[in-house]
Amino acid sequence: MDQPLKSPGQSALDDTFHHLFELSRSEPAATLKQRLDRLARLRAVVADNEARFEAAISADFGHRCATETLFAEQIFVLGEIKHTARHLKKWMAPRRIATALQFMPARNRLIPQPLGVVGIIAPWNYPLQLTLAPAVGAIAAGNRVMIKPSELVPRFSALLKEVISAKFDASEMVVTGVDEEIAKTFASLPFDHLIFTGSTRVGRLVAEAAGRNLTPITLELGGKSPAIVDRSADLAEAAARIAYGKLLNAGQTCIAPDYALVPEAQVQDFAEKVQASMQTMFGTTPDNRDYTSVVSDRHYARLEGLVADAAAKGARIMQPAKASDPAWKSQRKFPPTIVVGASPDMAVMQEEIFGPLLPVIGYKDAAEPVAYINRHDRPLALYWFGKDDAARDEVLARTVSGGVTVNDCLFHFAQINQPMGGVGASGTGAYHGQWGFDSLSKLKPVFYRSPFNRLADLYPPYGAKIARMEKLLRFLS
Repeated sequence: MDQPLKSPGQSALDDTFHHLFELSRSEPAATLKQRLDRLARLRAVVADNEARFEAAISADFGHRCATETLFAEQIFVLGEIKHTARHLKKWMAPRRIATALQFMPARNRLIPQPLGVVGIIAPWNYPLQLTLAPAVGAIAAGNRVMIKPSELVPRFSALLKEVISAKFDASEMVVTGVDEEIAKTFASLPFDHLIFTGSTRVGRLVAEAAGRNLTPITLELGGKSPAIVDRSADLAEAAARIAYGKLLNAGQTCIAPDYALVPEAQVQDFAEKVQASMQTMFGTTPDNRDYTSVVSDRHYARLEGLVADAAAKGARIMQPAKASDPAWKSQRKFPPTIVVGASPDMAVMQEEIFGPLLPVIGYKDAAEPVAYINRHDRPLALYWFGKDDAARDEVLARTVSGGVTVNDCLFHFAQINQPMGGVGASGTGAYHGQWGFDSLSKLKPVFYRSPFNRLADLYPPYGAKIARMEKLLRFLS
């Protein structure tokens, strides 16, 4: 049967991949010096183009708060590079592994090796951070890298391609185009590892495409991350911190608190405190430069639909203005919205919100939040607020999530010595710091036999010596 013709973009993508693949098999692994040089050049990509990246990302969003781009993207990536460069020599060294007594005086070592070619499919919501943070781990592990940016941030994608190609040879790291044909083909390439950050729905498609090649994958997805407000919590403090976690990047954050579970008697007080905190931080008009726009008209309309559905099903909507208000809609800024009395039949409770909407659900007793969370897919993040250590530990023990921040939101993600990753429908695999290095390396176990070991006694012909060896092994087992 004739094979379907490939577009020029697909053919170029195949050629690029196979060039990197062949080099990864034919050339020696990158040395420490080479890897440090690549990390230094990646640092220059970010540091030398901060203003250009900020402007490109803001233009793609309509408006992106410059402070959010600085701290959540640029400084984050620079910190990841600095940490990795500082520890890379240690990470690359062979690791001593204990040897069982019966094999002494032999020795075991675990030797990190590059996998080969790592593919990165990047999202639009934090385009710099979620593109280059995985690339740091891939470079540190000695891999060659192919990056496909998101089509929803075309200005950023074009800039990234320009500055990467200026600092990196095409044998080291390549940024592809973002057209539809490339998007369809990228995940089906036989990478040695593929990293995808995005929605659970698309993540399933990526996993299916990668599975045809048995490509190992790291999936950084999302889901509905809950915030539990315990009866012991300082309500005003919890409200302010949840408000910030929800409105950072206008809620377009995969680990944003998706909904809040609050003691039934405190729901109204909590909602009012959240609204007051939102207004203190981001004002009540769309002109506030600290408040970020929704990335596209399609996403804005989706959020309008969620609010309309909730209102039609009985929820009370708290907003500084209607989303249809021309002053807000013309800037694609969605008014900070609290959905009081959200129920499971509402669309806002059935899909990841990814916007500045906070449903609030009341609960009667401490067991209800855990039961509710455990009836649904395991979330990427979980947030718990309170002063009762026993209640906190009960929630931590009985729920499974990608990560947790206690008495705040988001900050577990910024811990460079902790892994970042999901579980179940919220993702698989992890990266950050050494976790990224290890995930993108083959940690090869090597056994060095000693000439003084009696392993030859296991060889045939069998006889009395096997009986003696059996007694020894049973004793040691």
